[in-house]
Amino acid sequence: MSHHTDVPTDVPGGPSPLPYRWTILGVATFTQAAACFFVQGIGAMAVPLQNALDLSTAQLGLLLSASQLVPLVGLLVAGELLDRYGERWVVGIGAGVVAAGLLAGSLAQGYASLLVVLLVVGAGYSAIQPGGSKSVAAWFEPSRLGFAMGVRQAGLPLGGAVAVAVLPLVAAASGWRAAVLVGGLVALAGAVAFTVLYRRPPGTVAKRSAAPAAAGPVPAPRSAPLMDRLRLLREPAMAKALLSGTAMVSVHSGIGVLGALYLHDVTGLGAAAAGTVLVAAQLAGMLGRIGLAAWSDRSRAGRYRPVLASMVAAAAALVALATPLGGHPLAAAALFAWLGFFGIGWYGPWVAHLAEAAPPGRTGFALGLVMAVNQVAVILAPPALGLLRDTTGGYTAAWSALAVVTAGTVAVTARGTNRRGPGADDAGAGGGADASLVGATASAPSAA
Repeated sequence: MSHHTDVPTDVPGGPSPLPYRWTILGVATFTQAAACFFVQGIGAMAVPLQNALDLSTAQLGLLLSASQLVPLVGLLVAGELLDRYGERWVVGIGAGVVAAGLLAGSLAQGYASLLVVLLVVGAGYSAIQPGGSKSVAAWFEPSRLGFAMGVRQAGLPLGGAVAVAVLPLVAAASGWRAAVLVGGLVALAGAVAFTVLYRRPPGTVAKRSAAPAAAGPVPAPRSAPLMDRLRLLREPAMAKALLSGTAMVSVHSGIGVLGALYLHDVTGLGAAAAGTVLVAAQLAGMLGRIGLAAWSDRSRAGRYRPVLASMVAAAAALVALATPLGGHPLAAAALFAWLGFFGIGWYGPWVAHLAEAAPPGRTGFALGLVMAVNQVAVILAPPALGLLRDTTGGYTAAWSALAVVTAGTVAVTARGTNRRGPGADDAGAGGGADASLVGATASAPSAA
């Protein structure tokens, strides 16, 4: 650990705390985009991958699932590590594992070895999502948290948009292994950037420096029994986050695994035109994550209201895709852009809602816990949707199933939303938005 990268942010010679939070936001966003770059581009590589490896749609979906399997447990481990050791090294090492896996994967010999590579990538990525969210939550006050979280979460569709534009061209010109290599180099850049530039928030550094030297390092709090911690899922705000997250990650998976194939098979678009539509969908998702999260800062109905609106809008677009309207190229392009804005953009206000609902001092674990449970849908949805496509010979069943699940989630979770202000979706959820955020930013140094 170099002395330079540990310079406190609240002493002379360190970066100024107020402007530096924008550096933190920038590097967290870049690391998110870099770490998810290759995985977000797999769907756009569907045609060259199927041609090179002779894959079914279900096998292609399994590739997306492979990168999400380890986070089922890894997110829980990462959340605990974040609360104990902080974000810098946990996120930096995680991004480094993603890079190492992909760089080694450029030597993969076939489908089975590519699956193994993506398992390793998933292990590293487990730290990126909760770690980046926790780093932003620690630096921004509640009145700007939604916007900041939306910008940071825009890293995923931003990385996806660039990947969709670049990776199919690389795969077509030099083979799919070259695309894996490019993904590894991008992830490595994200790992280096976060490790070098991340700093702890000023308050947590000040607390550590104020401790008596003889007292030694501040011990991490004893972990509560696992079952006690799992009871967090029974909190109303956490239950809403869990159900809505499960529905919407399934929608996002549908866009990723079926989008390029649908545009090619149903609308007759060529590979380049289909890729352009998916780039537009990812860019719309980036705008959605920022815009919807900024709305959540000002919504008197709470941060969950934009999530509800996103589910309604996504369900409507999915129904339209399942009708003959979706077979027209221009209509399909507009529907995918709409799905991108809401079906990808929902994550900005959702993760801000989740971060505020977390109990004081447990932000990392709460983020990791809900994200880990959502991984079940992330793992199962791509191959299930691919299997529906293979067995029915079309896409109507897949789009309809996603629409039904999303609409059902709206009906279940729309109840009980109060109107006290942003982040106040449920009484008693983790002690309230402001209290939980203060706990995230001013708890013991090990949770910084």
